[in-house]
Amino acid sequence: MNGRARFAFTALAFGYAFLYLPIVLVIVYSFNESRLVTVWAGFSTKWWQALFANEAMLDAAWLSLRIALVSATAAAAIGLAAGYALARAPFFFGRTLFGSLVIAPMVMPEVVMGISMLLLFVGSEQVFGGPDRGFLTIALAHTTFSIAFVAIVVQARLADFDRSLEEAAMDLGATPWVTFRTVTLPLIAPAVGSGWLLAFTLSLDDLILTQFVAGAQSQTLPMRVYSSVRLGVDPQINVLATIIVCVAACALILSGWLTRRKV
Repeated sequence: MNGRARFAFTALAFGYAFLYLPIVLVIVYSFNESRLVTVWAGFSTKWWQALFANEAMLDAAWLSLRIALVSATAAAAIGLAAGYALARAPFFFGRTLFGSLVIAPMVMPEVVMGISMLLLFVGSEQVFGGPDRGFLTIALAHTTFSIAFVAIVVQARLADFDRSLEEAAMDLGATPWVTFRTVTLPLIAPAVGSGWLLAFTLSLDDLILTQFVAGAQSQTLPMRVYSSVRLGVDPQINVLATIIVCVAACALILSGWLTRRKV
């Protein structure tokens, strides 16, 4: 190994260590006997047992899970339609504006999105009497910023799609809807599933946007964790972080595997 390659390898190793070593330490200290999160006092699973007996934390986790399921499903459906339109209709009036609106949530700061969503829901409450800020408003907000990720994945999959398969189906008498349902959708299903998993993961750990649109009685898991760590890091947070890391890692690995599938 020459000097340049050794330097590149060393820099890469330090970079990965900087990113992932703190996560590894969190996982290790979730099995710490001591209440002090910086002092190792032996192996123990008591903080895991304490977390699963913490009803407030479990309620927040269940709320976040339900919101993520609803918002990811809605984002997958709408993102599929948006990505299909962008890929299959390259020329239509307002396409540039439509494409910009689809991509905007990916580049717009969450604080700006949160303020705009808050103003929207407050105005809707005054005019229409609802919806009250809570589960529905959080799910709508998460769906809004997740659509972009699904649409991008679907559009990228359709970019190298073999159109001859659709043409063959239509030559045999299939209508455009039947062709889409029986040929196109099954072949792009891995991309839709990948987008769904990305939307689910983004919703599950969102904090900034959620704080703007959540009601007083709707505290998601990230909000509960944030309010807890301001008073000091409880060892249960290490356990919770370990579970979230495992869930997110599994979702991302599955998302990458689905994206690489061709059929």
